[in-house]
Amino acid sequence: MQKEKKLPSKLPYVGTTVFTVMSKLASDEGAYNLSQGFPSFDCSPKLSELVNHYVKNGYNQYAPMSGVPAFRESLAEKTSQVYGIDYDPEAEVTITSGATEAIFCAVTAVVYPGDEVIVLEPAYDSYVPAIDLNGGIPIYVTLEAPDFKIDWDAVKAKITDKTKAIMINTPHNPVGTVFSKADLDSLANLVENTDIYIISDEVYEHIVFDGEIHHSMMTHPVLQERTFVCGSVGKTYHTTGWKIGYCLAPKALSREFRRIHQYITFSTVTPMQYALADFLKLPEHYLHLGEFYQKKRDRFNEALKSSRFTFSPSKGSFFQVVSYRNITEEYDYDLAIRLTKECKVASVPVSVFYKDKKDDKLLRFCFAKDDDILDKAGAILSKL
Repeated sequence: MQKEKKLPSKLPYVGTTVFTVMSKLASDEGAYNLSQGFPSFDCSPKLSELVNHYVKNGYNQYAPMSGVPAFRESLAEKTSQVYGIDYDPEAEVTITSGATEAIFCAVTAVVYPGDEVIVLEPAYDSYVPAIDLNGGIPIYVTLEAPDFKIDWDAVKAKITDKTKAIMINTPHNPVGTVFSKADLDSLANLVENTDIYIISDEVYEHIVFDGEIHHSMMTHPVLQERTFVCGSVGKTYHTTGWKIGYCLAPKALSREFRRIHQYITFSTVTPMQYALADFLKLPEHYLHLGEFYQKKRDRFNEALKSSRFTFSPSKGSFFQVVSYRNITEEYDYDLAIRLTKECKVASVPVSVFYKDKKDDKLLRFCFAKDDDILDKAGAILSKL
């Protein structure tokens, strides 16, 4: 038998993502899947009708590399209405195959071998592989539980003449924090008069709670000129399976971004873009999203009130992080596996979002689920 030839790995530390692992385990075990971040409910019937219309009427060939013009125009118009910031749809708006692609293209556009990129951890799991694949060096600043506030002096201490970019995520996945106006000012003070870029993951932009406001990096002039704002319609319109994202960036940044994008996916699914161009003109479908998810957050948290879990309500995203220190000293990954198998409720251990797998005894639950799922899962967890 011929010996299998080994291929050296560019990402030797990477296995199958925890989201895939936990979703498969939930399916295998018949568990309630509160692990991977996707809704258990469908998108608006109106949006489905629009897709059907464009599929049936022949809008099924390649879209332009930068995206369907009507979609880019609608996205720019919506951005202007919500944030008061004008992006040129022809030169500064690019449609991608998911926000993950947008983040990868942004990193690739600016990071060269030996460049340092500051990563605030816990961090979404695609950031560091994108940096590594481009020869960059991730420099970590750890946000401490339970409030995960950013120590901007600690960030400043990590900036060197090799710092090329800072990865930002607000509202935050996994911990549900949101940037304040003071955070934007602090970040701006650090990068003003430097050549440091900002790569900002803002996919949960419309999912903020309790009167909070999403402070996009684009709303600060010092940050806007150097930021790739990466977004997604998947989280906004309950269409995570469509993998449609976008990047908003000034012309010079978008030019380099598109050089990369055109050789990764070239273009993104066509009929959905036409449908979204129309649907974006109905602001009620995103302006009230925070209220919609706040009810789900509150419903899930109410179900956990009588449990031994402790938590502060999430301020944004559709995730709730809870501490289980009053229940067990198990490693969070082991507990997540056990709860899925024994209790039939799947979660994500927060340690996977740290370089050194820091275990603060925290689990992340997704509450973008039907109410009956939240009630049943909460009842089970309350018995632990």
